[in-house]
This record gives sequence, structure tokens and C-alpha cells, in this order.
Amino acid sequence: MTISAKGAGSDQILNIFNTRRAVIGVIHCPAFPGTPRYRDMPVEAIYDAALRDAHAYAEGGIDGLIVENHGDIPFLRPVDIGPETVAYMTAITRRVIAETGLPTGVNMLANAPIPALAVAAASGARFIRVNQWANAYVANEGLMDGDAGRALRFRRQIAADDVAIFADSHVKHGAHAITADRSIEELTRDLEFFDADVVIATGQRTGDAVTDAELATVSGATGLPVIVGSGVTEDNAARILSQARGTIIGSSLKEGGVWWNPVDQARVRSFMARVTALREAEA
Repeated sequence: MTISAKGAGSDQILNIFNTRRAVIGVIHCPAFPGTPRYRDMPVEAIYDAALRDAHAYAEGGIDGLIVENHGDIPFLRPVDIGPETVAYMTAITRRVIAETGLPTGVNMLANAPIPALAVAAASGARFIRVNQWANAYVANEGLMDGDAGRALRFRRQIAADDVAIFADSHVKHGAHAITADRSIEELTRDLEFFDADVVIATGQRTGDAVTDAELATVSGATGLPVIVGSGVTEDNAARILSQARGTIIGSSLKEGGVWWNPVDQARVRSFMARVTALREAEA
């Protein structure tokens, strides 16, 4: 099996975040105009809400950010995502990067790597998250195919080869009956074979922690950096971050620990103090 130099030979966690244990805060954007939960909120107010969260994360000492169109519930399949969503996400992501200077990624829901790459290339984002990069699963939105082949060709077409791919293994919010005859190890190796740069291990839903067994299984199947994409809290940070190269974190750093609430800067500071202690213990 041949892996590209950009894949297994390149440590994108260290390259992007300048640390071996990265903490990436999630900006859950409010619903955009045209989506079911949108309630006549001025576009500038949507941008302001995202920027407030970005500043709270940054001032709390976070390593990086990822912008999601999480308010657009129920999500569309990738082929149905309109240009307006790409436009709003580009505007927000570019402002977040300009105002915080933090390494920032993009997650276009649901499972839309090509729109996410377009946003990243236009905004200066460093990476995208893709929930299903290879194979397929059944999500809330229906059948979701891995779209690595088309996405990597699109990335080449728009000269965005420096945008890294963070891909989930055994993604949350889905049923995996289609691939049930293949092990998690095999599914994880498929991500590496299809030139992902970082593998994400998750629990079953937003805010649900990955089990030690699944994290060990995913980590043991790949030479790529493995981070955790859900359920990390201050209480379990030491256990999880001793096994993973970082985390994408949102819910536990929000007011009341609820993902749709604003970011609580005090929670961010407390969490990052715990992470700093872990890093110092490793040094």
C-alpha cells in the first residue's frame, strides 16, 4: 500500500497547531437564512455570535478553532447544500481567522467535503473535518457516501493541497450496517489509504465520549495522528488525551455544558489549565 507524503509521513497536528496535544474549539454557527430554524436574525448578528465564541475560546487559551454550520438542522445531503451556505461559512471563517489568528478548520454539515474545501480555500482555513471520507453509512439524513475521490480531485483543481483532511472513523450519529462485515481497524486503514491526514475517533453522538477500547482500536490501526471528536471534558481529559493527539471540543466548554449555548470563557481557561498541566507532565 502506498501512502502519499502528505498523509502518514506528515504530522499535521504538530504542523498546524505547533503542539503535540491540540485542543480545537467548535464554533456552532446559528441557523443561516433559508434554513428551518432561522428566525429573521440579521446576518451581522450571526457573524457577531460566531465571533463572540471565537474570542472566548482564544482568550481562554485554545489552540485552534473549527467552524460548523450546526444551526442548519435538519442538515442536507452534500449535493443539496446551496451556494448561500458556502458564502455565509466563508464570511464567518475569514472573520474568525482575521480576528483571532488561530489555526481554523471547517466542517460543512452534513458530510460535505467539497463545499468545505471551497470555504477553506477562500477563507484561509487550514483543515476540514469530514464525517465520512471513505466507505458509507446511514445517517439521520439518509445514505452518506465517502467522497474522498471527488474531494481530492477538487482540492487539486482549486490549488488547495495545503488544506488538511481530518476524517472520522466509525462516525457518530449513524448506523454502520452497510460496513458491518468490516472491522473498525479496516475502516480506519481505509482513511489512511484514501490520503486523510488526521483520524478522528468519536462517541455515538455530540457530547458522548469515545470508549477507551474504541480509541485504542482506532489508534492501533493507523500511523496517522488520532484525535477525539466528542465527549471530552475536564474530568476525562487526562485519560483521553494520554491516548490521543488532541480533541475537537464544544459542548463541555459552553454555558451549562450545552452545545447550542455561548462559549463560557471560564470553562475554556479551566480546561486549558488542565491540558497545560498534562503537557508539562509529559515534557
